Amino acid sequence: MNSIRPIAVLAGVGFLVACLSAPCLASAQTRAGAEKDPLLKAMLEELDRSMSQLQLKGFEKPFFIQYKIEDVDDYETKAEFGASEGGSHTHQRIARITVRVGDYKTDSSGGRGDGALELSALDDDPIAVRSALWAGTDQAYKSALSAYAQKQAALKQVQTPPQQDDFSKETPVISLAAPLKLTLDEAVWTDRMAKASGLYRTDPSVKASQHDVEYATASFHARVTTTWLVNSEGTILRKSAQEYQEAIGVGTQAADGMRLDRSYASVGVSLKDLDSPEVFAQHAVGLIASLSDLRKAPVVEEEYHGPVLLSSDAGADTLRALVAPGVTATRPALGTEARTNGPFASSLHARVMPEFLDVVDDPGVKSYAGKGLVGAYDVDDEGVPAQAVKLVTAGKLENYLIGREPVRDFPQSNGHSRGGIAGAPRPAIGVLRIAAKDGLTDDALNHKLLDLARDRGLKSVYFVETLGGELTPRLLYRVGLDGKRELVRGAALGDLDQRALRSSVEAAGKDLFVANYFGDVPQTVLAPALLLDDVTVRRANEKNEKLPFYPAPE
Repeated sequence: MNSIRPIAVLAGVGFLVACLSAPCLASAQTRAGAEKDPLLKAMLEELDRSMSQLQLKGFEKPFFIQYKIEDVDDYETKAEFGASEGGSHTHQRIARITVRVGDYKTDSSGGRGDGALELSALDDDPIAVRSALWAGTDQAYKSALSAYAQKQAALKQVQTPPQQDDFSKETPVISLAAPLKLTLDEAVWTDRMAKASGLYRTDPSVKASQHDVEYATASFHARVTTTWLVNSEGTILRKSAQEYQEAIGVGTQAADGMRLDRSYASVGVSLKDLDSPEVFAQHAVGLIASLSDLRKAPVVEEEYHGPVLLSSDAGADTLRALVAPGVTATRPALGTEARTNGPFASSLHARVMPEFLDVVDDPGVKSYAGKGLVGAYDVDDEGVPAQAVKLVTAGKLENYLIGREPVRDFPQSNGHSRGGIAGAPRPAIGVLRIAAKDGLTDDALNHKLLDLARDRGLKSVYFVETLGGELTPRLLYRVGLDGKRELVRGAALGDLDQRALRSSVEAAGKDLFVANYFGDVPQTVLAPALLLDDVTVRRANEKNEKLPFYPAPE
């Protein structure tokens, strides 16, 4: 694993200097070495010019400017019903320009003055690159002046002054990683997705169920993003990341018109991380077969309140939805006494989970159980090295994920600000790991689930194998006291919130599921199975659709 390490201190200014590529040459550890990259050279020259010349007479001069250019090489191919819909390959560069006026204590951020976007040339032409940066800088500066004036006026009206500086001072970094290239055989993936989307009618084990399938789609998505970043404090950054995803989705309707959908995705940081064609096909066939089972499954009718066991897969989705919004600290509105926003805004040093659970976000962890983690990175999108942050210890919230816009009691960034493609940087999880002390095996969790049912005089309890959007069960089983599972459909979960996370988790598994989430801000969650003692299972409030008037083509 590559790491950021201090190499030298330049006279007058503390610099954290690193090289993430191999071989690492000493000449690359200075600005002169960075300027061997023509894009960085153009960015630095325009940055110097802007800092020295940009000031509207009678108005504030910028105290901070940052240029970030993202090169996004993106390929996607889709297929449906065994036939390719073609592929699309896009390649573009987007420049985000940030200009701040005022000072570190009070600046122009928080309104319309947070930056500008420009398309940049793909060929490293210095005039084209600098022209795009110049146009964006002019626009961002004008917006910053307006936002700063509005903030000054607003500050005169509030009774509670800001509790922390607007912008943190950080040690400048020089970090240069070798750019990655998107290299793949597009024809192979086009054909592979076509075959996967046609398995419902070609695989012998599910061919008899093809009339149950109303849609069958498959897609492959590959993206390589290289980022160049420079700022007026002296940070010079070049980093590169890649992510890949193959996915399949199938769906149908039950006899009563209820929509039934299943999906599966394999995500990784390299093509080798993805499922082999055989393994991916097995997952696809399993999805197709489950549609037939779901069509015949009974509908959840009576409302249930009691123990529910979430698989580690479902646990990952649940913990991402409940924990991530609470641990990412964003600046509250002017005039408020809140530390941050979100469900854990007032929970610092308070218990937010049971004592046997710990939560750490460590973007430096590049792999787990032999699988690459898409949420890993070395330096964030504000040029701050990523840190491992202990968020929850023995159930108590002890920390937040912070960017360069501090909140009360957290004056410095911990390297968790990420912007995604063309987005403004904001705190986000990287590799979120939730682990239980003395975690239980799956068998032990199942036994404990049934013990809870007997203790409460229940005839059955529930097990969630997979979840869909908004934490809606895709595969939900009613479990009898003999341990026998019955697939049911049409359910929604209630009371699955931060309060349940704090007081309803009875036990957790010892094995962690690796959930890689493909996206503009790729994230990873490593999570255990969860046993909750009080969750509501009720009939979903969804109107069934009318069935087709005549059957699909053979």
